[in-house]
Amino acid sequence: MNKSIGQLEAEICEAVIKFEKEYMGRGPLETKAFIIDDIVLVRLKNVLTQAELKLANAHGSKDGRELIKRIRIALLEQGRPLLEAAVEKILDAKVKSLHTDISTVTGERVILFSLESPLGKTRSNKAT
Repeated sequence: MNKSIGQLEAEICEAVIKFEKEYMGRGPLETKAFIIDDIVLVRLKNVLTQAELKLANAHGSKDGRELIKRIRIALLEQGRPLLEAAVEKILDAKVKSLHTDISTVTGERVILFSLESPLGKTRSNKAT
């Protein structure tokens, strides 16, 4: 059965939410995925725990914000093979690289998967 881009994006969201809940310990409030040629962009909202939010919002807490970012990136790197495998299975495509960042201000995380080659079907982003 051929799946639409929307169906693939929904499956990627489910896989990332499952990963966040099972591996990171807490799922996001909202997740969206976008497939564009050989890139998969996933945006997660409200991923920080209450303790992380308090640490990030403490006065003069630049060190706290940096610590949260470093820990979150390190944790994702440890679970990276699991997350890449889930995306590869859904898309039937090899992940070339994974990039991520998290905002301690908005509690938003982005994950970008770069694929070895473009998918056969893609969302059109051409200007008209």
